[in-house]
Amino acid sequence: MKAGARMLPGSPRWLAWGFWALLLCVAVLSLMPTAYLPAQVFSLWDKAQHALAFTALTALGLLAYPTQPWRVAIGLLAFGGAIELAQAATGWRHGEWTDWLADAVGLAAASALAWRPRRLAALPDQPAAQASTPQ
Repeated sequence: MKAGARMLPGSPRWLAWGFWALLLCVAVLSLMPTAYLPAQVFSLWDKAQHALAFTALTALGLLAYPTQPWRVAIGLLAFGGAIELAQAATGWRHGEWTDWLADAVGLAAASALAWRPRRLAALPDQPAAQASTPQ
């Protein structure tokens, strides 16, 4: 997000702080040597971790910056790709494009969950139809 990214006036500032803190945590954990991480339980767990992390990042990003959903989505996709490129450059991690795909799945899941409430909130209030009584 650029410095010009604005929050809604009623949005709590802690949402933006939480988003950026979580982004930093994901970056650190993604680039940490695997010796410091817990052993994988099964092979899909890695993809599930990616999807869950990006679901949380997207949800926080959309709450913190509700007027810029495309900027949040594109920024997080670029962040996920950058993590995979950085992992490929280290000697202790391996960048995989299927991990980036799992990031995109998490982003899509959070976006789909956020889309319906945002759409409903954007609808104008409809006055209740008044029943006319024949006279």
